Amino acid sequence: MPGPQPWGQTVSGEYFRYKGILFPVGLYSPESISQAENTSNVHDDDIFIITYPKSGTTWMIEILSLILKNGDPSWIRSVPIWERAPWCETIISAFTLQDQTSPRLLSSHLPIQLFPKAFFSTKAKVIYLSRNPRDVVVSFYHYSKIARQLKDPGTPDQFLENFLKGEGEPWVEVRKRGDLEEQGSPDLQGSVQCICEFLGRPLDEEALSSVVAHSTFGAMKANSMSNYTLLPTSLLDHRQGAFLRKGVCGDWKNHFTVAQSEAFDRVYREQMRGVQAFPWDEAPEESSPDPEPQPKPETEPQPEPEPDPRPSRPRLFR
Repeated sequence: MPGPQPWGQTVSGEYFRYKGILFPVGLYSPESISQAENTSNVHDDDIFIITYPKSGTTWMIEILSLILKNGDPSWIRSVPIWERAPWCETIISAFTLQDQTSPRLLSSHLPIQLFPKAFFSTKAKVIYLSRNPRDVVVSFYHYSKIARQLKDPGTPDQFLENFLKGEGEPWVEVRKRGDLEEQGSPDLQGSVQCICEFLGRPLDEEALSSVVAHSTFGAMKANSMSNYTLLPTSLLDHRQGAFLRKGVCGDWKNHFTVAQSEAFDRVYREQMRGVQAFPWDEAPEESSPDPEPQPKPETEPQPEPEPDPRPSRPRLFR
């Protein structure tokens, strides 16, 4: 397998706490997180991709990899995704790697209180992706079944209960930044153009079309350098499912029961009180799945709507 990988020892499904936040053993260590938090190795032209897990990290890395190469897909087809945008807080950290080309793409799941302090005194840029946390729960549940560094998720009920108790990564803390401006576009091409403008890297029509074509969910799922199939079974057990599963929004409605949806909404409203609305915030009566299908009058059959392919919406800073 080419290049350094973002782990340092055998993964075990065990966890440790760093400043009150859970991290999986093997992928992270207290020392690696402290190093990321306190590093001085932040450059003015760095580009940080900040996400909560299962919120579109792979999608954004693919887009940025293509933008930086003016739409040329050679890089995404020849270099594993963890080398193109290495992680800040893992045991093998982006901040310790040598000979990285400029500008660096850097990935992180760290909440703001643990984010590298040096960032705030530089001109480095951040692209923050947010996703409907209901979809995050579903995606995270399926991911936990194949990711060996995470504990067994148990039943969907158990997983959701633990998630709502905060017995996981700090999604509420990440999303409590109320001063962030939504700048995403409702379509992939519009999002790419928005990102290009933010980075000061305009693309001609041919390059833009190439970025869009090679960063669709289907293209990423078929790319072995981006779909994580290069990882050994000891880290990702692809026999239990795919890392890139569906790539759609709203799939939570196919999984949540009415009771689960109501429990989620109660916690969500409480934790997000006083925070600006997100694109997925709906009126309460619209946020739950139908309790029972209702008979419909006989009419001409209508085609099924296409699922929304956008895994996330980007937020751009600086």
